[in-house]
Amino acid sequence: MKINETPINVRYQETDMMGVVYHANYLVWFEIGRTAFIEDLGYKYHEIEQQGVYSPVVDVTINYKNPVRYGDDVHVVTWIDDYDGLRITYGYEVRYEEGEVAVKGTTKHVIVKQDSFRPVSIRRSFPDWHEAYVQAMESSK
Repeated sequence: MKINETPINVRYQETDMMGVVYHANYLVWFEIGRTAFIEDLGYKYHEIEQQGVYSPVVDVTINYKNPVRYGDDVHVVTWIDDYDGLRITYGYEVRYEEGEVAVKGTTKHVIVKQDSFRPVSIRRSFPDWHEAYVQAMESSK
């Protein structure tokens, strides 16, 4: 399977009073990883949206294993966890430089028309994009 590793610079304003990264900021990091992953496939979100569609999140899972603190060197690893031609689930791990996992999670998305928010089949409406997802799931690390 294809993966993307994106470095994250932990900013002071991302931490809470305990000195650890505030829990919701990991979702922002997931988005950074997902955007980089999609760009690795040859697509850009703004170009996708110019085709009259959005890709909203419909489900999120997140598991906090170890706290990330200001000054830690981490990266978000992103891959396609599941894809059925309509829904796509991205998998994520936020890892310290030495490889230990701090956070694991997934986000599930659908593609919808901008004007109606009705779901669109990626497989039928965007066959090249569909093929890129299929290839990403099949390619080796």
